[in-house]
Amino acid sequence: MTFDGIYTPAITPYAEDGRIDFAAFADVLESLIEARVHGIIIGGSTGEYYAQSTEERLSLVEHARKVIGNRLPLVVGTGAIRTEDAVAFATHARDHKADAILVTSPPYALPTELENAHHALTVDKAAQLPIMLYNYPGRMGITMGETYFREVSRSKNVVAIKESSGDFNNLHLLACKFPNIALSCGWDDQALEFFAWGARSWVCAGSNFIPREHVALYNACVIEKDFDKGRKIMAAMMPLMNFLDGGKFVQSIKYGAELIGLKTGAVRAPLQALAEEEKAQLKAVIEGVKRDVAAVTVL
Repeated sequence: MTFDGIYTPAITPYAEDGRIDFAAFADVLESLIEARVHGIIIGGSTGEYYAQSTEERLSLVEHARKVIGNRLPLVVGTGAIRTEDAVAFATHARDHKADAILVTSPPYALPTELENAHHALTVDKAAQLPIMLYNYPGRMGITMGETYFREVSRSKNVVAIKESSGDFNNLHLLACKFPNIALSCGWDDQALEFFAWGARSWVCAGSNFIPREHVALYNACVIEKDFDKGRKIMAAMMPLMNFLDGGKFVQSIKYGAELIGLKTGAVRAPLQALAEEEKAQLKAVIEGVKRDVAAVTVL
């Protein structure tokens, strides 16, 4: 499998009683398919996997597979502190015909790079599926570095990485020394730089509610190779990137999805909803992004 295009980490809607709203979840998936994103990720940070039981995570995968069918690639997150749990999520993904899995560093444990690589290769051996690594030291407490990349490159299944460190040194390391691991932008306000360094995909939570604008940047940079146009689109999208960087990330993504008519429900504790003032600010930002990107793409 190759990762090309916009991969959306789907939100998880909740009903008023706090349980997963599977009908609303199906609507989220259908909206992404209709918007022509290139793939869907289940069990990521945006989907609030950390606040879900094992049973809920498994049920979401099964439901997503039924809804999506073969219309788009399905990537399943395997994030867990224990390697045994990550293996269980990965083998369940395999058994339900996932196209690939997302493999993170185990949070809180703080393994060395060699230990972390052993974790990834253990998951790989069990699942035998294409792997997109997920490097997010801000949440996991450690970063994937050169020793890690050298070790995991022993597996042909490690084909891509969602690089979310925000560190350009890691971007350069991957691009120059590990071209076997395809770059995927995981730090939204660096998307233009990732594309310039050869990334062919972008895992972007904002595509839950403005997918066409994210696809427009991908098309400009990767398909058309028109970086003048890409810079204009990126500049138009920066107010949204800046808002999301200000905190309350998942809340903002869910409210954005609510603005396009999707039923999202609340976020799970310990997170809390946006204040009304924050909602008004985000709504204005989104309207501006849509207007300004449209002005670029119709030229």
